Amino acid sequence: MPTFHLLIKGKVQGVFYRVSARETAAKTGVKGWIRNSPEGDVEAVVTGSEEQLSEFISWCKKGPPRSKVTEVIAKELEEVQFVEFSVIQ
Repeated sequence: MPTFHLLIKGKVQGVFYRVSARETAAKTGVKGWIRNSPEGDVEAVVTGSEEQLSEFISWCKKGPPRSKVTEVIAKELEEVQFVEFSVIQ
């Protein structure tokens, strides 16, 4: 399955972005992880079918109601297997 590294920029910390992303991952079926970056962005590595990833990445471009996403940079990686979707503190 395809695996992508996502860098989400904008007002994405302190707005429940990661928690909302975990809920979206559960709905879409993607696996992987998400965390805040020291630069103030959110970073994720996700794997799933093309349809699952498309739906998840589309959500990432909007985020939860209090966020203001300005950019999502997606880079395809070598395939990685995950058993769940985790929020890394």
